[in-house]
Amino acid sequence: MRTLLIIATAFLVAGCEPGTRPKLADLHSLADYRSAGELRVATRVGPASYRSDAEGKASGFDHDLLQKLGERLGVPVRFVLFPDATRALEAVIRGQVHLAAAGVGRNDRLPLNWTSPLREIDYVLVGRSDNPELTEEKALARRIVSVRHGSLTADYLTQVRKRVPDMNLHFPSNPADEHLLNELAQGHLDLVATDRVQFALAAQTLPNLAIMYDLPVSSTVGWALPPDAKGGLAAEVEDFLATIRSDDTLARLSDRYFGHIRRLDDTAVTTFLARIQARLPRYRLHFLEAQARTGIDWRFLAALAYQESHWDPLATSWSGVRGMMMLTSETADRLGVRDRLDARESILGGARYFAMLKEQLPDAVPEPDRSWMAAAAYNLGMGHMNGARTIAQRMGKNNTSWLDMKAVLPLMSRPEYASRLKAGAARGGEAVIMAENIRNYHDILLRLEGAYVPPLQPTGLTLGAAPKTPPPGDG
Repeated sequence: MRTLLIIATAFLVAGCEPGTRPKLADLHSLADYRSAGELRVATRVGPASYRSDAEGKASGFDHDLLQKLGERLGVPVRFVLFPDATRALEAVIRGQVHLAAAGVGRNDRLPLNWTSPLREIDYVLVGRSDNPELTEEKALARRIVSVRHGSLTADYLTQVRKRVPDMNLHFPSNPADEHLLNELAQGHLDLVATDRVQFALAAQTLPNLAIMYDLPVSSTVGWALPPDAKGGLAAEVEDFLATIRSDDTLARLSDRYFGHIRRLDDTAVTTFLARIQARLPRYRLHFLEAQARTGIDWRFLAALAYQESHWDPLATSWSGVRGMMMLTSETADRLGVRDRLDARESILGGARYFAMLKEQLPDAVPEPDRSWMAAAAYNLGMGHMNGARTIAQRMGKNNTSWLDMKAVLPLMSRPEYASRLKAGAARGGEAVIMAENIRNYHDILLRLEGAYVPPLQPTGLTLGAAPKTPPPGDG
């Protein structure tokens, strides 16, 4: 706690809303959110809490939840960015913000009022995969563990050091998980204490990381409010959290940001990263053109193409689908694709087909669920997807939610469910795996590749109109 208070002054104005920097005097005299006309939230940039794309559009698990809270309270949410969770929590203690939402585990040793849990977390020691796994505590002798000061893991590891005195603890000046894991991957650190979700997110682009040791420490992620917040905003937040738990909003957002991140193994990630360097540059302009024609993010189309063919324009499957986007001959004919093995034709045709599938879904299906369901339909065909949606509705599930649909789709291979489908049985489980892989590939490309920027001058590209009657689904 002393460390928190000492460093607070130095970093008091380190956090800022994009494009603004709050005045120190204003932060100290923070009014109730109603009087202030805004809900001021301390957070940190990271894939689990708050992120911003090249166009300045913000997203993230905490960001999306807090926007819904702001709508509930009737005020806009102002996000004040801090370099790490320590500074974000300190901002609450000093009365600079109304609450902190930084994906941090609850620590009751701090003078904060924590909300009920948003998700559960457990903690691990992460190292490089070329090092042997640590099978027991005493193996930490002569190892250097980097950990955030004041965290639950720091408390536990301090006790371990009493039992294993040769273990060294390192409290870095920049304790952000993303920074530490990057430093670890580059060989600058020995071991890093983090939570399992942060590791999984980092492993999407750092496949040489591995869990070395499971720490017997667990907690819950919650939002932190001032210590005297017992009613008022605290009560309103709890009422909001109860609502989003009961209507599955919390479950859907958890799945949106965390439900897919452990699908790919290290080999798959390593291969994908290598092919981003070796293969993607040959076809990037075709994907950009496809976005110009369809409006679909080129990185999503590239992720879809990678799942289909690993960016191999000559790919052919046992079922006869061919090319970069693995189109059937009938689909290619209806889309006007003359040569399925021509990379550009295949990419543009597959993009148009995917756009049609999205358009065919009901208006009630929101993004990003709409894109994920269309990705599954790319594999199954829309007839099977509609059949699965009917089954979901009969089961009392939400057929506009990917969270519910990915639980229903695998049932389509079972006779008791397949008999209800006009199109017959289908490998719905494979479609789920495909869509979840695409989510992973898309996430990685979002972090490594820039967004499409329309040219200032006409390029001669014309927007292609998708046919109104879609061709059958590709297998």
